[in-house]
This record gives sequence, structure tokens and C-alpha cells, in this order.
Amino acid sequence: MTLLIARILIWNVYDSKTSLDELREHLPALPDGDRWISNDVQKRFGLIAFGDELPDLGEVPRLLGKEPDVAEEFDVE
Repeated sequence: MTLLIARILIWNVYDSKTSLDELREHLPALPDGDRWISNDVQKRFGLIAFGDELPDLGEVPRLLGKEPDVAEEFDVE
């Protein structure tokens, strides 16, 4: 049985170098099934990705200027 891995990355944008609007302007396309996520009220931004590796995050890490505040892996049931 092959396991599918789900990865969740979340950044707190309020203490980063950018805004959610600026991030949205620079988001790279993601593979099918992966999704960018955001919460405007809490100023949080993230990614839900499936597979063995993270997709190319493009300019996102540079714009945020920091590693994700949350980075977790899950086995997909």
C-alpha cells in the first residue's frame, strides 16, 4: 500500500515582510490538488500540498522573509 502524504504550511503574515495582497500577486501555479489557503481576519497564509515533495513556492518564502510558523506532515487515510 502506497501512502499519500499531505503537507500543511502556515505563515503568520502580520509579522512578515509583506501583505496577503502582495503575496497573492506572486503566487506560482500549483500541481493539481495542491492549494494556497488564507485567512484575512487572522492574517495567515498557507499551503496544502499532497505528494512526496513540496511544490515550487516561487517568491513566497522571500516575500515572507521567514520559515513557516507551522509545517506539518500527515498520512492521508
